[in-house]
Amino acid sequence: MILSTTPNIEGHTIREYKGIVTGETIFGANIFKDMFAGIRDIVGGRSKSNEKTLIKGKEAALKEMSERAAELGANAIVGIDIDYETVGNSGSMLMIATSGTAVVID
Repeated sequence: MILSTTPNIEGHTIREYKGIVTGETIFGANIFKDMFAGIRDIVGGRSKSNEKTLIKGKEAALKEMSERAAELGANAIVGIDIDYETVGNSGSMLMIATSGTAVVID
């Protein structure tokens, strides 16, 4: 599956549009990770544990979207958008949502 944020893929022709596909993942914040991330924010630096969690969440949402596109017979997704949103009580959870257009390319 070829994934692209652009509306087309250079060197390929879109032969068929299969429709909009999405992928979502929601995960709760770990209190200990949050506490240490807060300390790191105070003293400076990057929070590697939070970055790894975001990467895993994004990959899970993209994988889910790719599986849905494959079920439609697509071999690529164009125009991908990735959104991050806090949800739940006091923003205690993070939702990552992906969307794009499933297509068949040559």
